[in-house]
Amino acid sequence: MEVLMSKLKRSDKIASIYRFYKRLKIKYVYRLKFVHPTFNIGGKCKISKDFQADEYSYVGNNCLIYPGVSIGRYTMLAQNVQIIGADHNYDIPALPTTFSGRPTLKKTIIGRDVWIGANSIIMAGVKICDGSIIAAGSVVTKDVEPFVIVAGVPAKFLRKRFDSDENELVHLNMLNGKILKNVRNKPVAIIN
Repeated sequence: MEVLMSKLKRSDKIASIYRFYKRLKIKYVYRLKFVHPTFNIGGKCKISKDFQADEYSYVGNNCLIYPGVSIGRYTMLAQNVQIIGADHNYDIPALPTTFSGRPTLKKTIIGRDVWIGANSIIMAGVKICDGSIIAAGSVVTKDVEPFVIVAGVPAKFLRKRFDSDENELVHLNMLNGKILKNVRNKPVAIIN
């Protein structure tokens, strides 16, 4: 049985059929109308219906995404990522926070080819620029510059993603160019 499952997972035809049914689920179960047909979800999530996702973007299992969020092409959110917060008034004297209402939620913009690691929290209203990487478990409370790696609570700059401005420019030209043809990721082979 294990050998059969392995062969099925490696079949492009079966993968194509699976993706077709998954797109139907995204459209009719999640009711996401503003996502590209190549967008993918890795499992059960809670995503606002106004969510916008570009080509070949991905949201992992168990993510929670508030209203006003957009993600660019090739962007990946790992499992348990939350894009939340900034949704309670807390500065009204003589009124408990629970009764003080909610402010207008600011848009959260996540650029192209951004990778957000597992269990990260992105506070609503921040902008994460193209090519950035957010380390697993980080809490992003401020805007993130392009092509940088940030980590921690709160997230802070670790280093640049690329070792030269020239490599950064090459990557930016790719992002500004034609959409790349998807090469399906095959399951990782585990060596005993």
